[in-house]
Amino acid sequence: MDITLSNQIQVFKNVFKSREDVFAIRWEKGNKSGYMPAYHYDPYRYRAHKLKGGTFQNYNDKTNLKLTDHEISKHISGEQLIGVYPLLLDNTSYFLAADFDKAE
Repeated sequence: MDITLSNQIQVFKNVFKSREDVFAIRWEKGNKSGYMPAYHYDPYRYRAHKLKGGTFQNYNDKTNLKLTDHEISKHISGEQLIGVYPLLLDNTSYFLAADFDKAE
């Protein structure tokens, strides 16, 4: 990791202080999009679960991915879009963001 990327990661972590035990990734399907927690799971076991009528929502053999410097670097490089959870474990928040898309 070069100095510039390392500095960018530190700036990101300082400005967007958030939970480190979980983060969100952006998804798109057709004309819908949103964010969902990033998970680690075995795709073969999930496929077997799905063949039995299960859904990802009720698939229990998954764990949250942690927000690491590597995940932040992928976001900075444009490889993936991530979202953070600003509500910290002690129920405080370091920052607040608002999104105003509509003209009204």
